[in-house]
Amino acid sequence: MPIKWKVIAPLIGILVLGLALPVKAFAHGASIKYTVSTVIELVASYDSGEPMAGAQFTIYAPDDPATPWLTGVCDDEGRFSFAPDRSQPGTWDIQIRQAGHGDIVHIPIGGDAAVTGGGGGYSKLQIGLMAAAVVWGSVGTALYFSRKRRA
Repeated sequence: MPIKWKVIAPLIGILVLGLALPVKAFAHGASIKYTVSTVIELVASYDSGEPMAGAQFTIYAPDDPATPWLTGVCDDEGRFSFAPDRSQPGTWDIQIRQAGHGDIVHIPIGGDAAVTGGGGGYSKLQIGLMAAAVVWGSVGTALYFSRKRRA
């Protein structure tokens, strides 16, 4: 029985579009935003926008990512700030946790490291390659199923 592309093509298009569109999760995740100047200020909040008041933070320096460089607690608005040691260029890791929820952010200081901005942090090249891989996989799958089978 031949494949009816008039039926399958729109379904594949809907599937690809559905996979490409972002969907808001209703889980109780965390979000960290930061600004960099002489000090780094961070704001931690849940996905709902509620501040992570009293959340614990741990900061790790680039030269020793296993030992905490500084620990503390966020204020009532989920904020805290610190001044990193500028003599230690590299990526500073900041972890924030409260009641089983939390996140980690990687902040590059000095050097030529790219700023990831908290969570995710894919470059445009990485996003382009991922999109190309999805398209290539979809085309390959469609061609595989459209081939004529030998009797």
